[in-house]
Amino acid sequence: MHLATLVHDDVIDNAKTRRGAETLQKKFGKRTAVICGDYLFCLALKCIESIPNKREYADIDFVDYMGKVCLGELTQHVNNGNVDISVFTYLKIISGKTAALFEASFFGGIVFCDDEQKDFEKYKRLGHYIGMIFQLNDDCIDFEATQELAKKPVQSDFDQGVITLPLIYAFEKKQDFKNQLKENKVQRSEMNRIVFEAGGLAYAHQTAKKYYDKSMRIIEGLNDTPSKKERLLFLLNKSYNGLKK
Repeated sequence: MHLATLVHDDVIDNAKTRRGAETLQKKFGKRTAVICGDYLFCLALKCIESIPNKREYADIDFVDYMGKVCLGELTQHVNNGNVDISVFTYLKIISGKTAALFEASFFGGIVFCDDEQKDFEKYKRLGHYIGMIFQLNDDCIDFEATQELAKKPVQSDFDQGVITLPLIYAFEKKQDFKNQLKENKVQRSEMNRIVFEAGGLAYAHQTAKKYYDKSMRIIEGLNDTPSKKERLLFLLNKSYNGLKK
């Protein structure tokens, strides 16, 4: 399911590379990539169907995570180029297109661990928060990193019409900047400088830190073994630190 979303995402963004490798849409064309993404979805459904004891999980309240992912992407698409987008709408978008996948992974993990259902909500929230952190950090990378370091296209979100939190915050601080962007009067280097000086990147990192602190409180409150908590902390820190060593 995750691979399918990445394949389709590369088609939407017209991305040439993904983690340093050539994307399917660049190598074989958009039509082939879309079909491959659809096939990956079919394989995911086949995996579900192949679970021999799937009826044991029939009473568990599974969330429509793929619906959330699709609605997040659709909401982002509807707001392409919308410089008046609110922080609330932005957070709603990434809550769907990214955080829902993380939440689904954590939820799936706890379900198959046979733990008590009272821990399900904790793991779902933890996955959601880590997903939010990951996307916030990724949106900062678009301003802060080189393509060689990120191993994917950078400084491309705005060119694709995607308005992220660093820009939204800069718009709130500098109305003239928003107006200039509407009229295509700002070069990319100038945009980066203004976003940095307006505190857009700092604000996005601060927002990620709030989700980080919430995640830490959940991990500390879990009745898990030290080794399991260590693995959860690794995932949290990996998401929060991003490309930093």
